[in-house]
Amino acid sequence: MTVESTAARKPRRSAAGKTGTTGARRATAKKPTDGRPELVQLLTPEGKRVKNAEYDPFVADITPDELRGLYRDMVLTRRFDAEATSLQRQGELGLWASLLGQEAAQIGSGRATREDDYVFPTYREHGVAWCRGVDPTNLLGMFRGVNNGGWDPNKNNFHLYTIVIGSQTLHATGYAMGIAKDGADSAVIAYFGDGASSQGDVAEAFTFSAVYNAPVVFFCQNNQWAISEPTEKQTRVPLYQRAQGFGFPGVRVDGNDVLACLAVTKWALERARRGEGPTLVEAYTYRMGAHTTSDDPTRYRHDDERVAWEAKDPIARLRGYLESETDTNEGFFAELEAESEALGRRVREVVRAMPDPDHFAIFENAYADGHALVDEERAQFADYQASFADVDEEEGK
Repeated sequence: MTVESTAARKPRRSAAGKTGTTGARRATAKKPTDGRPELVQLLTPEGKRVKNAEYDPFVADITPDELRGLYRDMVLTRRFDAEATSLQRQGELGLWASLLGQEAAQIGSGRATREDDYVFPTYREHGVAWCRGVDPTNLLGMFRGVNNGGWDPNKNNFHLYTIVIGSQTLHATGYAMGIAKDGADSAVIAYFGDGASSQGDVAEAFTFSAVYNAPVVFFCQNNQWAISEPTEKQTRVPLYQRAQGFGFPGVRVDGNDVLACLAVTKWALERARRGEGPTLVEAYTYRMGAHTTSDDPTRYRHDDERVAWEAKDPIARLRGYLESETDTNEGFFAELEAESEALGRRVREVVRAMPDPDHFAIFENAYADGHALVDEERAQFADYQASFADVDEEEGK
């Protein structure tokens, strides 16, 4: 199934008479008959290949080894994510934002980027970080409270995680405008969620990128829930259709289909590199776990919803295809399981070797010259911390 890209109905032409940013390639619209949303899909939930004349060329030369590589990426990313969640529950991390269920969207889009492309993530793009060569253990220092990021953004062209919702889309747009002025043959991709799409920063980024024809791909992972707020409470039209109002194409892709995410993102990035401007990709997926480890999703959504999405699991989907259509044997899956366990052990060892966070660092940089109220709050917090020492001493006796 495919969906029509939401380029403007009549291509705008430049003074030279060439098609401008809105003259993008159009996919053939096909409306589903079973109530499912219109989207680009190359692999069904059962792992069956779906032909698509629009996007097949972008994965036509993919080899079985490369397919196994995508599967490995998703499995190891999920294992890392599960270990980080466990470490938070054990008190080793202050917070964790899980990507469970979104592996295909992140690995597919991440593997579509080139080394010279630049990525602006939110705080959940652990799979994209993996694709960009960032050591997963470097993602954990911020969540333990011992650093503000843990990696050099320019080493991997992967920006530090952004906690402020939606602001990274503006950063990405500005960077992309700079690329265009420099005449560089590269592109930018900005990640955000369905909740961030309601932020003014995102609308501003759309406006600037369209007007200045910036080489940027806006990759929205619509995981159905902005914490406890469902998508239908945020928009009256599918998110990808919003691009039409800004004058550039939008396309919705099956976010649990790693092949489709790879193909669509390649198309969008190549379009940006050709000077055809921005694209909005809506990866229609599902957040299988909590928004973060401080959230309780059972308070606002039903178990049957999760069960329905479990049947669309991105890893099981690609495994089915590998088993039925390639020469992948059980030895590969066994070796990957061992590698997965080794990764989990390494993550545990690295985190437990990290220093404890400085509990008082938060007070040091609030004001350049100090402040009476901050001094008072620091003293109150010191008394609070000391109260735990008294309890520990009593328990020791």
